Amino acid sequence: MTHLPNSVEGRDIAFQLHSYADARKQEDGGSLVIEKGNGIYVEDHNGKSYIEGMAGLWSVAVGFGEKRLVEAATRQLEKLPYYHTFTYKTHGPSVDLAERLIQMAPVPMSKVYFTNSGSEANDTALKLIWYRSNALGQPQRKKVISRVRGYHGVTIASASLTGLPNNHRSFDLPLPQILHTTCPHYRTMHKDGEDEAAFAKRCAQDLEDLILKEGPETIAAFFAEPLMGAGGVVVPPDGYWEAVQPVLKKYDILFVADEVICGFGRTGNMFGTQTYNLQPDIMTLSKALSSSYQPISALLINDKVYQPIADESHSIGVLGHGYTASGHPVAAAVALENLNIIEERDLVGHVREIAPTFQKRLKGLGERPLVIETRGIGLIGAAELAHPALAQTPGALGAKTNAQFLEGGLISRNMMDAMAFCPPLIISEAQINDLFDIAEAALDKVAASL
Repeated sequence: MTHLPNSVEGRDIAFQLHSYADARKQEDGGSLVIEKGNGIYVEDHNGKSYIEGMAGLWSVAVGFGEKRLVEAATRQLEKLPYYHTFTYKTHGPSVDLAERLIQMAPVPMSKVYFTNSGSEANDTALKLIWYRSNALGQPQRKKVISRVRGYHGVTIASASLTGLPNNHRSFDLPLPQILHTTCPHYRTMHKDGEDEAAFAKRCAQDLEDLILKEGPETIAAFFAEPLMGAGGVVVPPDGYWEAVQPVLKKYDILFVADEVICGFGRTGNMFGTQTYNLQPDIMTLSKALSSSYQPISALLINDKVYQPIADESHSIGVLGHGYTASGHPVAAAVALENLNIIEERDLVGHVREIAPTFQKRLKGLGERPLVIETRGIGLIGAAELAHPALAQTPGALGAKTNAQFLEGGLISRNMMDAMAFCPPLIISEAQINDLFDIAEAALDKVAASL
Protein backbone atom coordinates (compact mmCIF):
# COMPACT_ATOMS: atom_id res chain seq x y z
CA MET A 1 0.00 0.00 0.00
CA THR A 2 1.32 3.46 -0.87
CA HIS A 3 2.45 5.33 2.22
CA LEU A 4 0.41 8.51 2.73
CA PRO A 5 1.97 10.11 5.83
CA ASN A 6 0.38 13.51 5.34
CA SER A 7 -2.99 12.49 3.94
CA VAL A 8 -6.32 12.30 5.68
CA GLU A 9 -6.71 8.77 4.31
CA GLY A 10 -3.40 7.64 5.78
CA ARG A 11 -4.18 9.06 9.22
CA ASP A 12 -7.65 7.52 9.21
CA ILE A 13 -6.29 4.07 8.31
CA ALA A 14 -3.64 4.27 11.02
CA PHE A 15 -6.22 5.42 13.56
CA GLN A 16 -8.59 2.59 12.67
CA LEU A 17 -5.89 -0.08 12.91
CA HIS A 18 -4.54 1.33 16.16
CA SER A 19 -8.01 1.58 17.69
CA TYR A 20 -8.88 -1.98 16.69
CA ALA A 21 -5.67 -3.33 18.18
CA ASP A 22 -6.24 -1.43 21.41
CA ALA A 23 -9.83 -2.62 21.60
CA ARG A 24 -8.79 -6.25 21.26
CA LYS A 25 -6.21 -5.86 24.02
CA GLN A 26 -8.68 -4.31 26.44
CA GLU A 27 -10.55 -6.88 28.46
CA ASP A 28 -12.18 -4.38 30.83
CA GLY A 29 -13.55 -0.99 29.95
CA GLY A 30 -12.46 -1.06 26.31
CA SER A 31 -14.40 -1.36 23.09
CA LEU A 32 -16.54 -4.41 22.50
CA VAL A 33 -15.23 -6.07 19.35
CA ILE A 34 -17.92 -8.16 17.68
CA GLU A 35 -16.52 -10.86 15.41
CA LYS A 36 -19.55 -12.79 14.14
CA GLY A 37 -23.29 -13.21 14.40
CA ASN A 38 -25.98 -15.83 13.94
CA GLY A 39 -29.72 -15.33 14.27
CA ILE A 40 -30.39 -13.03 17.23
CA TYR A 41 -26.90 -13.61 18.66
CA VAL A 42 -23.51 -12.00 18.16
CA GLU A 43 -20.14 -13.11 19.48
CA ASP A 44 -17.17 -11.05 20.59
CA HIS A 45 -13.45 -11.69 19.98
CA ASN A 46 -13.23 -13.67 23.22
CA GLY A 47 -15.98 -16.04 22.13
CA LYS A 48 -18.64 -14.63 24.46
CA SER A 49 -22.16 -14.73 23.02
CA TYR A 50 -24.77 -11.99 23.44
CA ILE A 51 -28.43 -11.59 22.59
CA GLU A 52 -28.44 -8.61 20.23
CA GLY A 53 -31.35 -6.84 21.89
CA MET A 54 -31.07 -3.85 19.57
CA ALA A 55 -30.90 -5.70 16.21
CA GLY A 56 -27.61 -3.86 15.68
CA LEU A 57 -28.95 -0.33 15.41
CA TRP A 58 -32.70 -1.08 15.26
CA SER A 59 -32.10 -2.68 11.89
CA VAL A 60 -31.18 -6.36 11.43
CA ALA A 61 -34.73 -7.56 10.87
CA VAL A 62 -33.98 -11.05 9.53
CA GLY A 63 -31.14 -11.73 11.97
CA PHE A 64 -27.43 -12.23 11.53
CA GLY A 65 -25.87 -14.80 9.21
CA GLU A 66 -28.75 -14.99 6.72
CA LYS A 67 -27.18 -16.89 3.82
CA ARG A 68 -29.79 -15.83 1.29
CA LEU A 69 -28.64 -12.22 1.65
CA VAL A 70 -25.00 -13.21 1.30
CA GLU A 71 -25.85 -15.17 -1.83
CA ALA A 72 -27.89 -12.28 -3.27
CA ALA A 73 -24.93 -9.95 -2.78
CA THR A 74 -22.53 -12.45 -4.31
CA ARG A 75 -24.70 -13.01 -7.39
CA GLN A 76 -24.99 -9.30 -8.00
CA LEU A 77 -21.29 -8.67 -7.41
CA GLU A 78 -20.50 -11.25 -10.06
CA LYS A 79 -23.03 -9.82 -12.53
CA LEU A 80 -22.76 -6.05 -12.07
CA PRO A 81 -20.84 -4.95 -8.95
CA TYR A 82 -21.57 -1.27 -9.43
CA TYR A 83 -23.37 1.15 -11.64
CA HIS A 84 -24.88 4.58 -11.08
CA THR A 85 -28.33 6.05 -11.67
CA PHE A 86 -27.29 9.40 -13.17
CA THR A 87 -28.11 10.85 -16.61
CA TYR A 88 -31.02 8.56 -17.48
CA LYS A 89 -29.07 5.39 -16.64
CA THR A 90 -30.12 2.67 -14.26
CA HIS A 91 -29.97 -1.09 -13.71
CA GLY A 92 -32.31 -3.96 -12.95
CA PRO A 93 -32.08 -4.18 -9.12
CA SER A 94 -32.73 -0.45 -8.70
CA VAL A 95 -35.77 -0.54 -11.01
CA ASP A 96 -37.14 -3.69 -9.37
CA LEU A 97 -36.70 -2.32 -5.87
CA ALA A 98 -38.34 1.00 -6.74
CA GLU A 99 -41.34 -0.78 -8.21
CA ARG A 100 -41.53 -3.10 -5.20
CA LEU A 101 -41.53 -0.21 -2.73
CA ILE A 102 -44.22 1.68 -4.64
CA GLN A 103 -46.36 -1.46 -4.56
CA MET A 104 -45.74 -1.92 -0.83
CA ALA A 105 -46.43 1.70 0.11
CA PRO A 106 -49.35 1.98 2.55
CA VAL A 107 -50.50 5.25 0.94
CA PRO A 108 -50.33 6.28 -2.74
CA MET A 109 -46.78 7.13 -3.74
CA SER A 110 -45.39 8.17 -7.11
CA LYS A 111 -41.61 7.92 -7.16
CA VAL A 112 -38.65 6.48 -5.23
CA TYR A 113 -35.29 8.16 -4.72
CA PHE A 114 -32.44 6.02 -3.36
CA THR A 115 -29.85 7.20 -0.87
CA ASN A 116 -27.45 5.40 1.45
CA SER A 117 -28.61 6.04 5.02
CA GLY A 118 -31.56 7.36 6.97
CA SER A 119 -29.69 10.61 7.51
CA GLU A 120 -29.19 11.04 3.75
CA ALA A 121 -32.82 10.19 3.06
CA ASN A 122 -34.09 12.87 5.44
CA ASP A 123 -31.46 15.34 4.25
CA THR A 124 -32.55 14.76 0.64
CA ALA A 125 -36.21 15.05 1.61
CA LEU A 126 -35.51 18.48 3.06
CA LYS A 127 -33.65 19.59 -0.06
CA LEU A 128 -36.47 18.44 -2.31
CA ILE A 129 -39.04 20.19 -0.11
CA TRP A 130 -37.15 23.47 -0.44
CA TYR A 131 -36.75 22.89 -4.19
CA ARG A 132 -40.49 22.30 -4.47
CA SER A 133 -41.30 25.53 -2.63
CA ASN A 134 -39.22 27.47 -5.12
CA ALA A 135 -40.85 25.60 -8.01
CA LEU A 136 -44.27 26.66 -6.71
CA GLY A 137 -43.20 30.29 -6.48
CA GLN A 138 -43.24 30.18 -2.68
CA PRO A 139 -39.63 30.99 -1.74
CA GLN A 140 -40.72 32.08 1.73
CA ARG A 141 -42.05 28.56 2.51
CA LYS A 142 -38.81 27.06 3.81
CA LYS A 143 -39.32 26.47 7.53
CA VAL A 144 -39.71 22.89 8.71
CA ILE A 145 -41.04 21.62 12.02
CA SER A 146 -39.95 18.46 13.81
CA ARG A 147 -40.26 17.49 17.47
CA VAL A 148 -38.23 17.70 20.64
CA ARG A 149 -36.57 14.26 21.16
CA GLY A 150 -37.27 13.23 17.58
CA TYR A 151 -34.39 11.58 15.73
CA HIS A 152 -33.84 12.04 12.00
CA GLY A 153 -30.10 11.62 11.48
CA VAL A 154 -26.73 13.32 11.81
CA THR A 155 -26.01 15.22 8.57
CA ILE A 156 -26.18 18.99 8.98
CA ALA A 157 -29.81 19.12 7.88
CA SER A 158 -31.04 15.87 9.43
CA ALA A 159 -29.21 16.58 12.70
CA SER A 160 -31.04 19.91 12.77
CA LEU A 161 -34.32 18.02 12.42
CA THR A 162 -33.24 15.77 15.27
CA GLY A 163 -34.54 17.21 18.53
CA LEU A 164 -31.76 16.04 20.87
CA PRO A 165 -29.48 18.70 22.40
CA ASN A 166 -26.35 16.52 22.32
CA ASN A 167 -26.70 16.28 18.54
CA HIS A 168 -26.60 20.08 18.33
CA ARG A 169 -24.02 21.11 20.91
CA SER A 170 -20.73 22.41 19.44
CA PHE A 171 -21.99 21.74 15.90
CA ASP A 172 -23.66 25.17 15.51
CA LEU A 173 -26.98 23.42 15.00
CA PRO A 174 -29.88 23.45 14.40
CA LEU A 175 -30.15 25.40 11.16
CA PRO A 176 -32.34 28.50 11.61
CA GLN A 177 -35.13 27.19 9.34
CA ILE A 178 -35.71 24.16 11.60
CA LEU A 179 -38.24 24.49 14.43
CA HIS A 180 -39.19 22.00 17.14
CA THR A 181 -42.54 21.38 18.75
CA THR A 182 -43.72 19.42 21.79
CA CYS A 183 -42.52 15.87 22.38
CA PRO A 184 -45.56 13.59 22.81
CA HIS A 185 -44.23 11.86 25.94
CA TYR A 186 -47.13 11.93 28.35
CA ARG A 187 -45.26 11.14 31.58
CA THR A 188 -42.73 13.94 31.27
CA MET A 189 -44.69 16.53 29.31
CA HIS A 190 -48.27 16.51 30.61
CA LYS A 191 -49.61 19.20 32.91
CA ASP A 192 -51.25 18.59 36.28
CA GLY A 193 -54.74 17.21 35.84
CA GLU A 194 -54.24 16.61 32.11
CA ASP A 195 -55.22 13.12 30.92
CA GLU A 196 -53.75 11.53 27.77
CA ALA A 197 -56.58 12.70 25.53
CA ALA A 198 -56.20 16.30 26.68
CA PHE A 199 -52.42 16.06 26.37
CA ALA A 200 -52.71 14.80 22.78
CA LYS A 201 -54.97 17.73 21.91
CA ARG A 202 -52.54 20.16 23.52
CA CYS A 203 -49.66 18.75 21.47
CA ALA A 204 -51.68 19.49 18.34
CA GLN A 205 -52.53 22.95 19.65
CA ASP A 206 -48.84 23.61 20.41
CA LEU A 207 -48.07 22.69 16.80
CA GLU A 208 -50.78 24.98 15.45
CA ASP A 209 -49.67 27.82 17.73
CA LEU A 210 -46.10 27.49 16.41
CA ILE A 211 -47.37 27.51 12.81
CA LEU A 212 -49.42 30.65 13.44
CA LYS A 213 -46.56 32.36 15.27
CA GLU A 214 -44.12 31.75 12.39
CA GLY A 215 -46.69 32.34 9.66
CA PRO A 216 -48.40 29.40 7.89
CA GLU A 217 -47.12 30.66 4.54
CA THR A 218 -43.53 30.09 5.76
CA ILE A 219 -43.96 26.45 6.89
CA ALA A 220 -43.11 23.84 4.27
CA ALA A 221 -43.20 20.51 6.10
CA PHE A 222 -43.48 18.53 9.33
CA PHE A 223 -41.09 15.62 9.98
CA ALA A 224 -41.99 12.92 12.49
CA GLU A 225 -41.44 9.27 13.31
CA PRO A 226 -44.65 7.26 13.81
CA LEU A 227 -43.19 6.48 17.21
CA MET A 228 -39.94 8.02 18.41
CA GLY A 229 -36.98 5.65 18.40
CA ALA A 230 -33.59 7.00 19.47
CA GLY A 231 -35.28 9.74 21.50
CA GLY A 232 -36.32 7.07 24.00
CA VAL A 233 -38.95 4.88 22.28
CA VAL A 234 -41.73 7.40 22.87
CA VAL A 235 -45.10 5.92 21.97
CA PRO A 236 -47.63 8.65 21.09
CA PRO A 237 -50.70 8.83 23.32
CA ASP A 238 -54.07 7.75 21.96
CA GLY A 239 -55.54 10.45 19.75
CA TYR A 240 -52.23 12.18 19.07
CA TRP A 241 -52.03 11.54 15.33
CA GLU A 242 -55.78 12.06 14.93
CA ALA A 243 -55.27 15.54 16.36
CA VAL A 244 -51.99 16.44 14.61
CA GLN A 245 -52.71 15.44 11.01
CA PRO A 246 -55.70 17.78 10.52
CA VAL A 247 -53.50 20.71 11.57
CA LEU A 248 -51.05 19.89 8.78
CA LYS A 249 -53.84 19.58 6.23
CA LYS A 250 -55.42 22.85 7.40
CA TYR A 251 -52.29 24.81 6.49
CA ASP A 252 -51.24 22.68 3.48
CA ILE A 253 -48.04 21.53 5.19
CA LEU A 254 -46.28 18.46 3.81
CA PHE A 255 -45.98 15.50 6.17
CA VAL A 256 -42.77 13.43 6.13
CA ALA A 257 -43.08 10.10 7.97
CA ASP A 258 -39.64 8.92 9.07
CA GLU A 259 -40.06 5.14 8.88
CA VAL A 260 -36.33 4.40 9.28
CA ILE A 261 -36.91 2.44 12.52
CA CYS A 262 -40.63 1.64 12.26
CA GLY A 263 -40.61 0.35 8.68
CA PHE A 264 -40.81 -3.31 7.62
CA GLY A 265 -42.60 -4.89 10.55
CA ARG A 266 -41.28 -3.38 13.75
CA THR A 267 -44.65 -2.10 15.06
CA GLY A 268 -46.69 -5.14 14.00
CA ASN A 269 -47.55 -3.76 10.56
CA MET A 270 -45.31 -3.44 7.54
CA PHE A 271 -45.08 0.29 8.28
CA GLY A 272 -45.68 2.47 11.30
CA THR A 273 -47.80 4.57 8.95
CA GLN A 274 -50.34 1.73 8.99
CA THR A 275 -50.15 1.24 12.75
CA TYR A 276 -51.09 4.88 13.36
CA ASN A 277 -53.23 5.49 10.25
CA LEU A 278 -50.95 8.19 8.87
CA GLN A 279 -51.24 9.96 5.51
CA PRO A 280 -47.71 11.16 4.72
CA ASP A 281 -46.61 12.87 1.52
CA ILE A 282 -43.08 11.51 1.88
CA MET A 283 -41.79 8.37 3.60
CA THR A 284 -38.12 7.83 4.41
CA LEU A 285 -36.89 4.24 4.70
CA SER A 286 -33.62 2.54 5.66
CA LYS A 287 -32.30 0.08 8.30
CA ALA A 288 -34.59 -2.97 7.91
CA LEU A 289 -34.90 -2.26 4.18
CA SER A 290 -31.80 -4.43 3.77
CA SER A 291 -31.54 -5.58 7.39
CA SER A 292 -28.41 -3.38 7.23
CA TYR A 293 -26.52 -6.06 5.32
CA GLN A 294 -25.84 -3.28 2.84
CA PRO A 295 -26.16 0.50 3.28
CA ILE A 296 -29.26 1.69 1.47
CA SER A 297 -32.16 4.04 2.08
CA ALA A 298 -35.04 5.46 0.10
CA LEU A 299 -37.53 8.30 -0.12
CA LEU A 300 -41.02 7.61 -1.36
CA ILE A 301 -42.77 10.76 -2.58
CA ASN A 302 -46.33 11.25 -3.74
CA ASP A 303 -47.39 13.05 -6.90
CA LYS A 304 -48.14 16.26 -5.01
CA VAL A 305 -44.45 16.43 -4.10
CA TYR A 306 -43.09 15.04 -7.36
CA GLN A 307 -44.79 17.11 -10.06
CA PRO A 308 -43.51 20.58 -9.06
CA ILE A 309 -40.00 19.13 -8.70
CA ALA A 310 -40.21 17.50 -12.13
CA ASP A 311 -41.47 20.73 -13.71
CA GLU A 312 -38.70 22.77 -12.11
CA SER A 313 -35.94 20.35 -13.09
CA HIS A 314 -37.22 20.29 -16.69
CA SER A 315 -37.15 24.08 -16.70
CA ILE A 316 -33.61 24.21 -15.29
CA GLY A 317 -32.43 21.26 -17.35
CA VAL A 318 -31.17 19.14 -14.48
CA LEU A 319 -31.96 18.11 -10.91
CA GLY A 320 -28.62 18.95 -9.31
CA HIS A 321 -28.59 16.26 -6.66
CA GLY A 322 -27.42 12.68 -6.38
CA TYR A 323 -24.97 10.26 -4.75
CA THR A 324 -22.38 7.99 -6.32
CA ALA A 325 -23.96 4.96 -4.67
CA SER A 326 -27.64 5.92 -5.01
CA GLY A 327 -29.50 2.71 -5.81
CA HIS A 328 -26.27 0.68 -5.70
CA PRO A 329 -27.00 -2.62 -7.51
CA VAL A 330 -25.61 -4.83 -4.74
CA ALA A 331 -27.47 -2.98 -2.01
CA ALA A 332 -30.67 -3.02 -4.07
CA ALA A 333 -30.34 -6.75 -4.77
CA VAL A 334 -29.84 -7.48 -1.07
CA ALA A 335 -32.80 -5.28 -0.15
CA LEU A 336 -35.02 -7.13 -2.62
CA GLU A 337 -34.05 -10.50 -1.18
CA ASN A 338 -34.50 -9.15 2.34
CA LEU A 339 -38.05 -8.08 1.47
CA ASN A 340 -38.65 -11.52 -0.03
CA ILE A 341 -37.63 -13.11 3.27
CA ILE A 342 -39.81 -10.77 5.34
CA GLU A 343 -42.83 -11.58 3.17
CA GLU A 344 -42.21 -15.32 2.61
CA ARG A 345 -41.66 -15.98 6.32
CA ASP A 346 -44.49 -13.62 7.31
CA LEU A 347 -42.28 -11.83 9.78
CA VAL A 348 -44.91 -9.12 10.21
CA GLY A 349 -47.40 -11.80 11.27
CA HIS A 350 -44.71 -13.30 13.49
CA VAL A 351 -44.25 -9.94 15.22
CA ARG A 352 -47.99 -9.73 15.86
CA GLU A 353 -47.92 -13.25 17.29
CA ILE A 354 -45.03 -12.73 19.70
CA ALA A 355 -45.59 -9.05 20.52
CA PRO A 356 -47.95 -9.85 23.44
CA THR A 357 -45.18 -11.87 25.12
CA PHE A 358 -42.62 -9.16 24.41
CA GLN A 359 -44.85 -6.39 25.74
CA LYS A 360 -45.91 -8.45 28.78
CA ARG A 361 -42.29 -9.09 29.76
CA LEU A 362 -41.43 -5.45 29.08
CA LYS A 363 -44.29 -4.30 31.30
CA GLY A 364 -43.08 -6.76 33.93
CA LEU A 365 -39.83 -4.82 34.21
CA GLY A 366 -41.92 -2.09 35.80
CA GLU A 367 -42.15 -4.27 38.90
CA ARG A 368 -38.35 -4.32 39.30
CA PRO A 369 -36.39 -1.80 41.33
CA LEU A 370 -35.25 1.31 39.44
CA VAL A 371 -37.87 1.10 36.65
CA ILE A 372 -40.30 4.03 36.68
CA GLU A 373 -41.96 3.50 33.30
CA THR A 374 -42.15 0.99 30.46
CA ARG A 375 -43.45 1.80 26.99
CA GLY A 376 -43.58 0.05 23.66
CA ILE A 377 -45.55 -1.46 20.82
CA GLY A 378 -44.96 -4.47 18.59
CA LEU A 379 -41.35 -5.57 18.96
CA ILE A 380 -39.88 -2.32 20.28
CA GLY A 381 -39.86 -0.88 23.77
CA ALA A 382 -38.01 0.89 26.54
CA ALA A 383 -37.72 0.83 30.32
CA GLU A 384 -37.08 4.19 31.98
CA LEU A 385 -34.88 4.08 35.11
CA ALA A 386 -34.38 6.38 38.09
CA HIS A 387 -32.64 6.32 41.49
CA PRO A 388 -32.12 9.17 43.96
CA ALA A 389 -28.39 8.44 44.25
CA LEU A 390 -27.86 9.21 40.56
CA ALA A 391 -30.58 11.79 40.03
CA GLN A 392 -28.04 14.59 39.53
CA THR A 393 -26.17 12.71 36.79
CA PRO A 394 -28.54 12.01 33.88
CA GLY A 395 -27.47 8.94 31.96
CA ALA A 396 -25.27 7.49 34.71
CA LEU A 397 -27.85 4.91 35.79
CA GLY A 398 -28.49 3.90 32.20
CA ALA A 399 -24.78 3.45 31.54
CA LYS A 400 -24.37 1.38 34.71
CA THR A 401 -27.32 -0.81 33.74
CA ASN A 402 -26.09 -1.17 30.17
CA ALA A 403 -22.76 -2.49 31.47
CA GLN A 404 -24.59 -5.00 33.66
CA PHE A 405 -26.70 -6.11 30.69
CA LEU A 406 -23.48 -6.75 28.75
CA GLU A 407 -22.03 -8.77 31.58
CA GLY A 408 -25.17 -10.91 31.56
CA GLY A 409 -24.99 -11.44 27.79
CA LEU A 410 -27.48 -8.86 26.49
CA ILE A 411 -26.78 -5.93 24.19
CA SER A 412 -29.17 -3.05 24.75
CA ARG A 413 -28.71 0.68 24.41
CA ASN A 414 -29.22 3.29 27.07
CA MET A 415 -30.71 6.52 25.79
CA MET A 416 -29.80 8.54 28.85
CA ASP A 417 -31.61 6.47 31.52
CA ALA A 418 -34.00 4.62 29.20
CA MET A 419 -33.01 1.08 28.25
CA ALA A 420 -34.12 0.19 24.73
CA PHE A 421 -35.18 -3.20 23.40
CA CYS A 422 -35.51 -3.82 19.66
CA PRO A 423 -34.44 -7.38 18.79
CA PRO A 424 -34.39 -8.96 15.31
CA LEU A 425 -37.88 -9.75 14.06
CA ILE A 426 -37.03 -13.45 13.93
CA ILE A 427 -36.76 -13.73 17.72
CA SER A 428 -38.77 -16.60 19.24
CA GLU A 429 -40.97 -16.52 22.33
CA ALA A 430 -38.37 -18.53 24.29
CA GLN A 431 -35.66 -16.09 23.24
CA ILE A 432 -37.80 -13.14 24.34
CA ASN A 433 -38.00 -14.73 27.76
CA ASP A 434 -34.24 -15.24 27.77
CA LEU A 435 -33.73 -11.58 26.90
CA PHE A 436 -35.92 -10.29 29.70
CA ASP A 437 -34.58 -12.83 32.23
CA ILE A 438 -31.13 -11.30 31.68
CA ALA A 439 -32.56 -7.77 31.92
CA GLU A 440 -34.36 -8.53 35.20
CA ALA A 441 -31.29 -10.10 36.79
CA ALA A 442 -29.16 -7.16 35.71
CA LEU A 443 -31.61 -4.61 37.10
CA ASP A 444 -31.66 -6.44 40.42
CA LYS A 445 -27.85 -6.38 40.58
CA VAL A 446 -27.65 -2.68 39.78
CA ALA A 447 -30.33 -1.92 42.39
CA ALA A 448 -28.45 -3.93 45.00
CA SER A 449 -25.22 -2.06 44.22
CA LEU A 450 -26.95 1.26 44.93
